[in-house]
Order: sequence, then structure tokens, then C-alpha cells
Amino acid sequence: MRAVISEKGVLSVTDVPTPEPGPGQIRLRVTRAGICGSDLHARHHADAAADATAEIGYTGFMRHDQRVIMGHEFTGTIDAYGPGCRRRWPRGRAVVSVPMIQHGLDVHLTGLSAHAPGAYAEYVLVDEAATFPVPRHVPPDVAALTEPLSVARRAVNRAAITRRDTAVVIGCGPIGLAVILMLRASGVRRIIATDLAPGRRALALACGATSAPEDPWPDLGFATDASQLFRAGLTALRTLRRIPGFPWQAVMRAANPRGPVIFECVGLPGVIEQIITRTPIRSRVVVVGVCMQPDTFRPTMASNKEIDLRFSSGYAPPEFHDALRLLARRRLDPRPLVTDVIPLGSLPAAFDLLSTPGRHAKILVDPTR
Repeated sequence: MRAVISEKGVLSVTDVPTPEPGPGQIRLRVTRAGICGSDLHARHHADAAADATAEIGYTGFMRHDQRVIMGHEFTGTIDAYGPGCRRRWPRGRAVVSVPMIQHGLDVHLTGLSAHAPGAYAEYVLVDEAATFPVPRHVPPDVAALTEPLSVARRAVNRAAITRRDTAVVIGCGPIGLAVILMLRASGVRRIIATDLAPGRRALALACGATSAPEDPWPDLGFATDASQLFRAGLTALRTLRRIPGFPWQAVMRAANPRGPVIFECVGLPGVIEQIITRTPIRSRVVVVGVCMQPDTFRPTMASNKEIDLRFSSGYAPPEFHDALRLLARRRLDPRPLVTDVIPLGSLPAAFDLLSTPGRHAKILVDPTR
């Protein structure tokens, strides 16, 4: 089969043996595969990512000098079953799969490990237990977005955001746009998105952002000056001390307003510090972007503002299934996120194109073309 191999940062289209499904595995004929920001990072920073994942117990992440077929966002049709499968769906049925596959006692990340070749190829192996059928009305361009939408679902869950909260999405690349889609599907009413690229801000509006200014901070309408809170607290005390029963809870609400929920979807050094410096007091910051370099921020500023800083990575299998369910029920429309569909041979050039921000968000690969 034809596949795109990554080795030492170089992508090349070549012929490799068609994989044979092992016990409990299914071979899919790939119909769409998405280019992910993680792939762009792994192409040049694989060793740093491998070292970081090794520290938390996974030693199978791809290395810079290994020959790896990447691609972990995909959909395909069932081509063959391995031994021991339940064979729940007929050959030719469209499915998606959580990109993890088991070999013996080891589980590896599909498309991000030399032990689990990914979907930048005509065929890919998946674990039957991790596979879900795609409803027939969901086209491949939409089904292939199940995985990145799962990442966004995880981020929104980590944020514990309510419909009445204001969401601010910093960075409108594929993951930022997916977060906007998932916030809209969750019923959040006010979604402010920002990006340096005007084209991406336009995509944010198409995905459901209520506004997309170049600078989101001036018009948020939340307290940014501690003296405002001091005055509000004293005013509340003076007013409520005249009221019998002295409702302390009302004083606490007046003196401790909540800020917005910020989603950091850029993943570059310095962005967290910029957010902490400019975000209103008592904001919640969810870091979704993957920064591969060491970074710093001022803890004293975060403490002074009582910033709640959370990090989000990947997703749990139920969140993957939840993203597919939302797509099946048409609770969100991710089609504005897809800015091009290319044949397999154009994938190396697309990697170079996506390395710098521009008009593109999600580029899909169609190996059947």
C-alpha cells in the first residue's frame, strides 16, 4: 500500500506492506485522515514528546530517527477482521476508532508510535473494542473530525463551564475552532474568540463564536482592577449591615465575582503569562495548546488574581463516543473547520503549509484519490 513515512523530520510517500490484522483487530480502508497539530509538533519535536511521555510511564512514543506512519484522526471502512473478533459490522461499513491498539500486553498510540502505524496510508489497523460505527448520514469529512472534537470535549469538561459563563478562546487553529464548536453544542451563550490571523477569526465566527476581535480583553466587562473589588466589598458591607440578619452570603457574592473561562489553544511559550497578565480577576484558564518548549509565568500575578489554572490533554473513550454522538445528532456542524481535502501524495506539502498560520484550519487527506 501507499503511505507517508516520517523519519528525521522528512516526510516521504512510499510503498509499504499492507498490514495484516492480529487478534481482536480490524483493518480499515482509510477514507479520510486529518492533519493534527500534534503531528506537526511530533515531526520536529518527537524526542522531547517521547521523553515527556516516558516520565509518566509510556515509552512507546515515536522518536525522531524512527520510521513512522503518522495520522491519528481518521475514518475508514471495514476491510478485514483478525482472529478472535466479534465481527459486529459488515465489510464496507464506515467506522471511527479511538487511536489506540493493543499488541500483546502493550497498548500503543496509533499514528504516534512506531509500533502502531497510523492513517496516512491506504489502510490502518484498529482495535475492534475501540471502534464505533458511523451513522450512514454522517459523511467522511465530518466523521474524521470525531477525534479532534473529542479533545475539545475533554477541554470543555475540564473547564466545568456553565451556559451563563463567558468563554474566551485564544487561538483559532483546529483545536481552538473545535473548542468553539463544542462550547456552542454545550449551550454556552457568549463565546469570544481571537487569533492574529483574520482568516481564522472569520472561521471562528463560522463555527459559532459570538464575536472575534483582534484584542478580546478591553470589552469583557469583568473586574481587572483589585481596587474595584475592594470598593465593591466595602459598599456591600455598608449596605448589608443595615439589613436585619446580615446576609453574609450576599456579601461574599458581591465581593468575589467570577471571571470568564479562558481556553489557551496556541501552545507557544509566553502565552500563559500573557493570559494571566491580561485576564480579569478570578478567571479560570484551561490550557489546551501543546507547548513543546519550557515556559514561565509569574505565580505572584496568578495568586493576586486568584487565577484557576487547569491543563487538558487528550480525552477519555467516553468523550470520544460523546463527540460522535453529537455529530450523529447534528448538535454541531464542523464543516467550516475543513479548509481542504487532498490526496495522499500532497500531504508533505500540506505539512509545510500548516507550519505557519494562514487561511487553513483542518486539512483532510483522502488516500482513495
